[in-house]
Amino acid sequence: ETIGMEESPSAALRKRDSSMKVAFELMKRGAVQAVVSAGNSGAMMATGMLIMRNLPRVERPAILVVVPTPGKGTVIIDAGANVDCKPRHLVQFGLMGSIYAERVLGIPQPRVGLLSNGEEEGKGNDLTRSASEQLSSTCLNYIGYVEGRDIFGGEVDVVVCDGFTGNVTLKTMEGVAGFIMDVLKDAFRRNLVSRLGYLLSRKSLRKAYARLDYAEYGGAPLLGLDGVAIIAHGGSGPRAIKNAIRVAKEAVSHDVNRHIIEVLGELGEAGGEKSEKLPRKIWQRIRSKIESFGEKPTAEGEGREGKSGGKG
Repeated sequence: ETIGMEESPSAALRKRDSSMKVAFELMKRGAVQAVVSAGNSGAMMATGMLIMRNLPRVERPAILVVVPTPGKGTVIIDAGANVDCKPRHLVQFGLMGSIYAERVLGIPQPRVGLLSNGEEEGKGNDLTRSASEQLSSTCLNYIGYVEGRDIFGGEVDVVVCDGFTGNVTLKTMEGVAGFIMDVLKDAFRRNLVSRLGYLLSRKSLRKAYARLDYAEYGGAPLLGLDGVAIIAHGGSGPRAIKNAIRVAKEAVSHDVNRHIIEVLGELGEAGGEKSEKLPRKIWQRIRSKIESFGEKPTAEGEGREGKSGGKG
């Protein structure tokens, strides 16, 4: 059975023999370590959550996207999984995004910012103001509010937002990138001189285009799921799928899920699942645990990863 791109998640779940459902069942049994799909993203999330469930203490999985910026890229989380969020959800997104940035992107103590309509403390809405207060008391390297223009400026490594805001931001970026390329193509086709200019700068332009091309970044991990699931762009070609598989391999090899479990486990033991108002010493302990993730995993740690990591 196939799942159409326009089908609702509930309709997709009724298709018991869809390739998406079969793939997740294979991962549930430990036959595969990750699932990659360029199909219906809503169906992907619903199927994954139904079969795999969430990681312990994760309230809501979130889509993480790495966008091209100076350096190693900037993480946006959530990029579309949760339209409505509570402040504590954004705190969890910040923790998961920070772990991913450290483990996979190799960014030490990533700067975490909360996407808002201004950098001043009085900006934002009830959600962002409450979330900002909670984030500022965590172990994260929280730098406060950031605006959309800051995403590409290299001033923030992890941008936290609800799924509605994140998805609109991401789609706007895609549209702007496409528009810029169309404008450049039109300019280079105008006359002989402009075409000559294109020939002289073709190599540099291709490199610039590659940085804006989603195919280079593969897919978006659905963090918080008890398994590794990568959502690829609906228009993915062979190169994009290849890179989506690379993203899946990185998530598995860097043991991202196990580290999320450990950090949220520390929070749970400290009574911080519902409120992030924890004593500073608790956050320092969690910070030390996150920093220790940069060390090479032991053979024992690799072997007991289970479906939350190696089997995910």
